[in-house]
Amino acid sequence: MLIADDLDKLLDILPDFIRNPLELHSSRKELIEVVIDLGRRPEARFPYKPEYLALKNLSWSDLDYCIKRIGSFSGDNRAGIEKTLHRISCIKNRQGNIVGLTCRVGRAIFGTISIIRDLLERQESILILGKPGVGKTTAIREIARILADEMQKRVVIIDTSNEIAGDGDIPHPSIGRARRMQVARPELQHQVMIEAVENHMPEVIIIDEIGTELEAAAAKTIAERGVQLVGTAHGNCLNSLIKNPTLVELVGGIQQVTLGDDEAKRRGSQKSILERKASSAFQIAIEIHDKNNWIIHEKVDVTIDQLLQGFQIFEQNRRVEASSKNIIDCVLSSQSQTKQSINANLQWRNVSAPTSINKKMRVAEFTNNTVIENNSKNLKITNFPTLERVIWIYTYLIDPNECKEWIDSFRWPIIVTHKIEKADIILGLRSQIKQNTKLRKIARMRKMRIYTISNHSKFQIIRALQRILNIYVVKN
Repeated sequence: MLIADDLDKLLDILPDFIRNPLELHSSRKELIEVVIDLGRRPEARFPYKPEYLALKNLSWSDLDYCIKRIGSFSGDNRAGIEKTLHRISCIKNRQGNIVGLTCRVGRAIFGTISIIRDLLERQESILILGKPGVGKTTAIREIARILADEMQKRVVIIDTSNEIAGDGDIPHPSIGRARRMQVARPELQHQVMIEAVENHMPEVIIIDEIGTELEAAAAKTIAERGVQLVGTAHGNCLNSLIKNPTLVELVGGIQQVTLGDDEAKRRGSQKSILERKASSAFQIAIEIHDKNNWIIHEKVDVTIDQLLQGFQIFEQNRRVEASSKNIIDCVLSSQSQTKQSINANLQWRNVSAPTSINKKMRVAEFTNNTVIENNSKNLKITNFPTLERVIWIYTYLIDPNECKEWIDSFRWPIIVTHKIEKADIILGLRSQIKQNTKLRKIARMRKMRIYTISNHSKFQIIRALQRILNIYVVKN
C-alpha cells in the first residue's frame, strides 16, 4: 500500500517552534492533524493520542504567520495548500477574525479499496458512510482513480472544498484522469452536480459529504438519468441514515402507510406502518468503521425494507488482515452480542429501556443466566441454559406487538416475525390452530414446533414465551 502525503508542505506553513518537534517526531507519518488555537498550546493529534508540541501559548502573530502561507478561506471556512491534499479549517470569533486553525493532513493511499474492487466492476452507485476522519474522502479519491485510469470511465468529481483533488487549479495526480469541477460556494453544490451531468457527459460522478436536502435531491435526479454515483455522507450505519430527515431521500425516503384490516392481520403488524417511498439512489452502501473493517450492503433497497419491518439484517463484513489478505464474513447484525448477552433483542431493535412491569403479577425477571420469580412471600431462583442464538417466532392470530412488549420488558432473545419461512416456532391460539390443517402441515414439513395458548391474556403469553425458552417458573 503506497502512501503519498506531502507532509513537508504542511509543516512549512507552521512556526518553527511547532514545525521542529513534528519533523523529529517518530510517528510523524501517522499524524492526523495539527490544532492551533489562540492563547493555547499547539497540539498534534495521532491515532492513539494527542500530544502538545510546545510549552508556549499561541499569539496573534503566530496565527498570522500561518494564515499568510495558505490560500484564502471559502464560504465553508476551509482553505488548502496548492498542489497538496491538505485541508486547513478555521474558527472565527464574532467579529470574523480567525482565532483557531485545524490543519488536517491529506494523504493519497493507493491500494486502499482493494477490498471492494469487485463492487466497482458492477457499475452500481455506491454510498459510503462513516464518522468524520474515518477515511471516506481517501476512499473515494482512490475510487475515482481506479474508475478513470483502470476501468476507462468518464469520471467527474464535484469538489466542494478542494479536499478530493487538492487546492489550486490543477488537480492532484492522485485522482488520475478523472476531471474535477470546483464549487464556488458550498450551497451551490447541488447546482454543480446537475451541471456536470448536463454539460460534461460523465459516466460516473463523485460527490463528497452529501449533507443537505437539495444535494440529496440532486443525487436522486442524477441516478434517475442513468449516471453511476459514488458519494459519502456522515453516519455510522444505514439505520442512522433512515433516522436523518435530511438524508433519508438518498435511500428512497420513508412514508407512513395505513393498511386494511385483512392486510394488517396477514402481516401481523399495526395498521399504520412505515415503508420505503421509492427506489434508493444508491444500490450499494458501505459502512467504514475503521480503515481495515468495512461492512457492505449489496442491496440497499432490501436492507432498508428489512430495517423498517424490524427484521435483523445480514451484514457482509470485509476486513484486511496483516498479511494483506482480504477476508469476507456474512453474519447477522449484532451477532456477537446475541451470543454473549441476553439483552441482544434490545440491542438490535434499539429499545432504550424495558417497559414497565406490573409488580403484582407473578412473572419472571432475568439477571444474567438466572430466572428470579417475584413473590410476596419468598424468592426462588431457577437456572436456565445460555442461548446461542436468537429464536424467531411466528404468531398466529396473536397480537405481535403485545408479544414484543413482554419480550422487550424481560430482555428475551426472541424476534417476532410475520413471515413463517423465517420462523423457528409457531405460537397461536389453540382453538384456531386446531382448525388450520394447512398451518399444521407447514409446521410438519419444516419441522417447526407449535406452542398454543387458550386466550390472549398477558399471563398466557408470558408463560408460552417461557416455555419456548425452556424456562419454568418454580412453583410454591
